[in-house]
Amino acid sequence: MLVLGIDPGTAICGWGVVSLDGSRIKALAYGAAETTPDMDTAARLAAVYRAVDALIKQHRPDIVGVEQLFFNKNVRTAMTVGQARGVILLAAALNGVRVAECTPLQVKQAVVGYGKATKEQVIYMTQKLLCLPAKPHPDDVADALAVAICTAHTSTLHELRDYKR
Repeated sequence: MLVLGIDPGTAICGWGVVSLDGSRIKALAYGAAETTPDMDTAARLAAVYRAVDALIKQHRPDIVGVEQLFFNKNVRTAMTVGQARGVILLAAALNGVRVAECTPLQVKQAVVGYGKATKEQVIYMTQKLLCLPAKPHPDDVADALAVAICTAHTSTLHELRDYKR
C-alpha cells in the first residue's frame, strides 16, 4: 500500500509518501510545498493544489491521509488551514484517490502510542519508525509522515475488517 500523508497549511504544506508492505513501513519521499508571505490567499491555495496534484500524479498513492483541522484559539489560522484542506481534498477527489482523515490524537496514538504526546516525541518516533537518517524538517514534514503512518495502519485495519465480511 502506498500512502501520501499531508499536514495542510498555506505557508508550509508538509507531505510524505510511505509504503506499507506487511508490517514493514518505509518512507519513499517527503518534503514541503511552501509559499511566500507576499502571495495572496488565492495564489497560495492554487500553489498548494498544484503541488498536491503533482504529488498524486507522480507517486500514484492508494490513499491520501490528511490531518483533520484542530481548532485552536487562532481563528484566522484555523480558517486558512481549512481552506488548504479543501484544495487538498479537491486534488485527491479529481485524481480519484480515496481520502482518510486523521485527528491529531489518532496520529499521536499511532506513532507514539500516547494521544497527548509532544511534538518532539512525534518527530523522534517518526524518524525511528521510518529509519530516517535525520529528523524531518520542517516540523510540518514530520507531521505529514506521521499522518501517513497513521493512515497506513488505520487503512490496513479497515481493509482487514471489510475482508472478513
